[in-house]
Amino acid sequence: MKLKRFLLRYYPPGIILEYEKAGKFNTKSIDLLDLSPGCDTEKLIDIIKETEPLITDSCIPKLKHLLNRLQEKLNQPDNHRFSLFKKLQAHILPLTNVAFNKSGTRFITASYDRTCKIWDTASGAEIHTLVGHRNVVYAISFNNPYGDKIATGSFDKTCKLWSAETGKCYYTFHGHTAEIVCLAFNPQSTMIATGSMDTTARLWDIGTGEEMATLVGHSAEIISLSFNTVGNQLVTGSFDHTVSLWDIPSGRLVYTLTGHRGEISSVQFNWSGSLIATGSMDKTCKVWNTLNGKCVTTLTGHKDEVLDVCFNYTGQLIATASADGTARVHSATRGECTVKLEGHEGEISKICFNPQGTQVLTASSDKTARLWDVASGSCLQVLQGHTDEIFSSTFNYEGDIIITGSKDNTCQIWR
Repeated sequence: MKLKRFLLRYYPPGIILEYEKAGKFNTKSIDLLDLSPGCDTEKLIDIIKETEPLITDSCIPKLKHLLNRLQEKLNQPDNHRFSLFKKLQAHILPLTNVAFNKSGTRFITASYDRTCKIWDTASGAEIHTLVGHRNVVYAISFNNPYGDKIATGSFDKTCKLWSAETGKCYYTFHGHTAEIVCLAFNPQSTMIATGSMDTTARLWDIGTGEEMATLVGHSAEIISLSFNTVGNQLVTGSFDHTVSLWDIPSGRLVYTLTGHRGEISSVQFNWSGSLIATGSMDKTCKVWNTLNGKCVTTLTGHKDEVLDVCFNYTGQLIATASADGTARVHSATRGECTVKLEGHEGEISKICFNPQGTQVLTASSDKTARLWDVASGSCLQVLQGHTDEIFSSTFNYEGDIIITGSKDNTCQIWR
């Protein structure tokens, strides 16, 4: 085998190795869970060398350089206080979702008005309006880390692929027989996965516009899906109370994860792809081992439906958001709740960690978003100004800009 190159995501503590074997290029992820601001990188390199035969002596200088750069990022202070930069009258109807490109220079908004808009983050100027869907645009994504394409999924049962530079529509993907409510690019940006209320997920080739596979197995609507970091597996969550793990090269169902007693609301891989977190209307979050399909732990404590779940970038912590108006941070391995995030006056529909993993951002029906300290659980900041429910909120890749999208037809840029 020949190692082709390293790929590094600065905040997620992991490396993706691209290597050549028998003339084919493969990818493999390596966790750096022991990397911390004060750790000895030389010792960490020794551990990696012992466990990963692809890392040879010739690779060590580059590996050391990458680890030092990542450690510098982890050492940066995160006491930034956000201020409202701009409030954009983005759409004529409520927003459904917002998303950044990797660099954070642009973001997109989707709306009930059947359009998706591309915005310049620095100025708040509208760059393009993506017109063509015949119903609500619900699911949106950039093909990060590249950021040159955008996928939109609609209640009109189609997915469209657009140029992020020109706003041109490359393809319209037809095949679903009901609303598309979730989608994702694979990490290599060669395909899009779409999940639909028709109970199926489909894989689409973004080079040819052709359907690659239909993933059949759920008996009710698919509401959430996620690729693993190297792109060889997809997880789907359904209203049938089950989660399915799929092998992408073959389109084969690997495992059906059963145990929830309510509809699935959210699914996500951890960075290494070894664990899956699932949120459910049964008020719990479950953590699953992808190697054997077994439930590792069940996170309990919420008094109402769990609406969203996410891992921090190390995969050591899981945050859960609930219709009970609270959020929680849990240990992914021990299953215990480390902090409760209390203060919202309405259900919390979205939750995410900042890239450094030190803060949590929540979006609520009480018209506010809140920033929380992961260590103490204290509320650091309340982001106010929307006049209706906040449906979506997200950090940029550096963690110094936030976008919030609301039922009040506006989005707000926080810097």
